[in-house]
Amino acid sequence: MNCLNSARHLPQALDSVMAQTCQDLEIIFWDNGSTDESPAIARAYGPKLRYFRGERTVPLGAARNLALAEARGHYLAFLDCDDVWRPQKLEAQLALFARNPRVGLTATDTEIFDGKRTLKRLFAEARPERGMVFAALMERQWISMSAAMLRREALESIAPHGEWFDESLNVCEEADVFYRIAHDWELDHVDAPLTLWRVHGGNTTFRKFGQFADETLRILDKHYRLYPGHAEQNAGLVALLQRRAAFQKAVSLWREGQNAAAREAIAPWRGDSPKHRLFWWCSYLPGTCFDLAARLYFALPAALRR
Repeated sequence: MNCLNSARHLPQALDSVMAQTCQDLEIIFWDNGSTDESPAIARAYGPKLRYFRGERTVPLGAARNLALAEARGHYLAFLDCDDVWRPQKLEAQLALFARNPRVGLTATDTEIFDGKRTLKRLFAEARPERGMVFAALMERQWISMSAAMLRREALESIAPHGEWFDESLNVCEEADVFYRIAHDWELDHVDAPLTLWRVHGGNTTFRKFGQFADETLRILDKHYRLYPGHAEQNAGLVALLQRRAAFQKAVSLWREGQNAAAREAIAPWRGDSPKHRLFWWCSYLPGTCFDLAARLYFALPAALRR
């Protein structure tokens, strides 16, 4: 658990760990410089919780690496401090690892909730694949961070010197780890909503689209270096991700009022889909229309958003 001023929801998160049907566990609690009541709340949970505090606040990827370096378990799960696990979560995932030694990563279905009601389930529109699913995962990232559990051997295989999370990434550092594991290991999942992912306020995905675009292309460059022949063997996947990054970049530019630059970014793919054609015409509107467009976009069926 990585924490930075999470006192409001932290007791609910920690209670959900203590309620797990599997109790052969330790909690590595990495405090990234909290100034609220989080340290006192965490320390009250007794010997299962090992409390660490960084000397300074660092980016989340770096904080996750610091926490992982302290972990002693054969399996590694993540729980963000405002999320919740249902009691059978860890037990169900451990059963998948025990069944197949080639599985390096498991996840559960996730309910997205606002603290009062469920907004949607991640697996509701399309269940993910099992097995060697590197390309499928990159096409549609279905793993929420608090739903993930890794086999330690799989994590160490992608970064034997401990640099598991790429500390140069800010919005895709989690997906980057999942992709690299999926390239060499099988994935499996529990088809039940055993993870609750709390969202706060309005959807901010569009507001980070520029970062998503840049980091997607950086991850592609990393894959070219790591996996010889990747561009040729996965030509369709590479084209999809380049097209997606172009759309994300175009949306970001439009929001900033750079309408002509937005159209230039999307121009090579303007005729590829109704979504791209619709965006082309939207880009003639002022960037102040962004919030309305975002609400309309997320109201579309998932198939159209893709």
